[in-house]
Amino acid sequence: MKGQHHFGPKPYFIHPIQNVTVNTGREAVLTCAIENLGEHRIGWLRSEDQTVLSMHTDMVSRDPRYYLRQDDNRIWQLHIQKIRPEDKGCYMCQVNTKVMINQIGCIDVHEPPDIVYEETSSDIAVLEGDNATLECKAVGHPEPRVLWRREDGANILFRRSLRDAIVDRMEFYNGSKMPLLRVDRRQMGSYLCIASNDVPPSVSKRITLNVNFAPGIKVPNQLLGSPLGSDVHLECHVEAFPNAINYWVKNRGEILLEGNKIKIFENKYIYRVIMRMVIKKFSYGDIGTYQCISTNSLGKAEGTLRLYEIKLYEPAENNSSDEQASYLGGTSSKNMAGSTNLAEGLVSTTSSSEFPLKIIFVIISHLMSLWLWIPIAHHPAQLA
Repeated sequence: MKGQHHFGPKPYFIHPIQNVTVNTGREAVLTCAIENLGEHRIGWLRSEDQTVLSMHTDMVSRDPRYYLRQDDNRIWQLHIQKIRPEDKGCYMCQVNTKVMINQIGCIDVHEPPDIVYEETSSDIAVLEGDNATLECKAVGHPEPRVLWRREDGANILFRRSLRDAIVDRMEFYNGSKMPLLRVDRRQMGSYLCIASNDVPPSVSKRITLNVNFAPGIKVPNQLLGSPLGSDVHLECHVEAFPNAINYWVKNRGEILLEGNKIKIFENKYIYRVIMRMVIKKFSYGDIGTYQCISTNSLGKAEGTLRLYEIKLYEPAENNSSDEQASYLGGTSSKNMAGSTNLAEGLVSTTSSSEFPLKIIFVIISHLMSLWLWIPIAHHPAQLA
């Protein structure tokens, strides 16, 4: 108080106030240790603006997060609960001696990372061959580190320069901006930007890169042969983005629709599509040329497949129920379920017990007649 005299040893600080660093949401404690306080009073203030927080044992601040603790009139502590970024700064412990004495302790508040969506890339689409840059802006204290990964776990592909054909593969990329030069379809996908600064939790954002290009088609088997009555499988491999409209036509006529005769399937993965068509019970009317066609906003592509009949060699006489028809490239029952893309099937029939020697002789004889153009007569005695 004003005019009040204090006798005895002068108060002094036992040791400096230790600065503290706490994460957002935790509790910060500043300790002021004083010897010989006697009847003097102590107060806590915020150094930056001289805001009075407490006077001796009474709290002045109305913020319920602040409270005091003292031990034996020597240890005076200022507690701040649920610390916030705005609590960062320095605080003063002051004793009302004739000549005021004080000391200062500071609080550093670590903030977990946060992504600034307004300054971060959203999903983007580019034409194949163009450049793209993915950006991720993160804030926090300490300053966050930004790391990029592909969401599917695959490596990130980088071209070293605009003219360089060499592509580097990296598991992750460090930096708030990730440049991608001459983007190709393999780089399409979702990327995660992950921000961390050792203050949990880390945060991430998914950014999807779409690469647009015209359709392209590959046909694994362009020439397909099959016996009548079998099921024939036609297949085309399509790459296109944005998603294309895919369909089948025969002899450049009308679009083929699914029904009892035709079954159509598609398997999709990002920009790849496998087109499959099954023709049930192949007949003479199914012989011809088929096109698989793919079209999107950037272009159109088609693949061609030719389907023809494989004629089976008919036996001279009926055989037992366990006989089989053998043709070049496979074995089938009389109904010949399945198909083959061989040009012709050389077939003979025989009972299962006589099959090996007879069929070998017939094949050799037939090949010799084809290569040498010399007819070879098959005497009944030779086949006995």
